[in-house]
Amino acid sequence: MYSWSIGLLLLWLQVCIPFVFAAPAQCPNQCHCHGDLQHVICDNVGLKKIPRISEATRLLNLQRNNLGNLPTGGFGEMKGLISLHLQHCQIREISSQAFKGLKKLIYLYLSNNEISTIKPGAFEDLTELTYLYLDGNQITSLPKGIFSPMVNLFIMQLDNNKLRELQPGTFTGANDLRWLYMSGNELSSIQPGSLDEVENLAILTLDRNKLSTYPLLAMSKLRVVEELNLSKNPLTLIPDHAFRSFGRYMEKLHLNDMALEKMLPMLHVVSAFFP
Repeated sequence: MYSWSIGLLLLWLQVCIPFVFAAPAQCPNQCHCHGDLQHVICDNVGLKKIPRISEATRLLNLQRNNLGNLPTGGFGEMKGLISLHLQHCQIREISSQAFKGLKKLIYLYLSNNEISTIKPGAFEDLTELTYLYLDGNQITSLPKGIFSPMVNLFIMQLDNNKLRELQPGTFTGANDLRWLYMSGNELSSIQPGSLDEVENLAILTLDRNKLSTYPLLAMSKLRVVEELNLSKNPLTLIPDHAFRSFGRYMEKLHLNDMALEKMLPMLHVVSAFFP
């Protein structure tokens, strides 16, 4: 019995001592860390892959590095992250489950990359995400349900991409989305049902696109729009009752630099901006 107990003790020591006395997490080479690794700043330091950081880290800034593609599970050890900065990182593709494990993430900045492909499931686990910035990329389409984990999403920036069409199911799950920016894309079609899941949008920007027909059926599901920007689209006609579903919430309507030939009576518009 005595030798058996000693054997168990030795086994426990072999397994546990490496964890008890493991070296504390270190600040990655070339980076600057603050607040006991809570803020890790690796801005423009020549990184070509995602560094390993402490689970205690709350903010990780990887701006202006050459990361290429975001692999599956690349941030899996960073379970405490709240804010992740990946602007100007020459990212071309976001793999499935690229952000797996980031269940506390609130801010995700992916602006000004070269993203053309977002794999299905790329945003899995981002249930707390509130602010998503994808502006300044090469995105041509959005897989159905790609934003479905984002039940707390409030603001989404998709300006200056190459989106051509919005299809039903694009925003499935993002029911709390309030500000949606899609200026400077190539949208020529917004299909009926495309905006059904985001009926509580307050701000919607569609300026600098290729809309030749006002997407009446898609827009009629919106209930509380306060600001709508349709400027610089080749629209020639705004149909009657186009904004009726917005109720009395509309405060700003932007229609400058368009080819409008006729604008039928519009009710409930508080202020409109024309050229």
